[in-house]
Amino acid sequence: MPDDSPQFPRWRDDARDWCTGRPWRWRAAVLAVLAWQAAVPFRDAAAFHVFRGITFGAHEFGHLFFALSGNEWLAVAGGSMMQLLIPVGAGAVMRRYRDWFGVAACGLWLAASLADLAPYIADARAMDLDLVSFSEDGAVHDWHYLLGKAGLLAQDQALARLDRLVGLVVLAASVAMALWLLQQMRRRPASGSLGDLDAGRR
Repeated sequence: MPDDSPQFPRWRDDARDWCTGRPWRWRAAVLAVLAWQAAVPFRDAAAFHVFRGITFGAHEFGHLFFALSGNEWLAVAGGSMMQLLIPVGAGAVMRRYRDWFGVAACGLWLAASLADLAPYIADARAMDLDLVSFSEDGAVHDWHYLLGKAGLLAQDQALARLDRLVGLVVLAASVAMALWLLQQMRRRPASGSLGDLDAGRR
């Protein structure tokens, strides 16, 4: 019989159960590194961060994948679409396997990907960025093409700011989720674990 209870409370309760008996210390260290790296492109768009290489690969794969449709607009938009869809898809896989900390980590990746996209959107009119292309016809500036087709070239800066704002919200939500999970892990150590011994000493 299907469960008709609201989705969020069910996910919250499932996440609490998942946290029981799981070590939190190494995950806290991973969170610190990933959150720091995800925040890098918000501070400095040109700075390297650990998500950039895989995001770039996803972007270029998106162009190739959507080019198979034969639709020029999809082929151009596919790069930006894929660099967002892959972290979302990875998060969905983590959710499927009940790895709630993995969901939060994918959220950090998505936030960094959104931040990487903002300068590209903002450059739509100026077209000052150096572009990479595997096409013999030369590089196409994705966002000059996309916003030009939509008649929104004059809105490139506003859209870039909106993209960046969404990225900051995703970043904050992902960190908050991960911290909540760590708190649940601390409160729910496995029976007889070192966590119980530590709690006994306190």
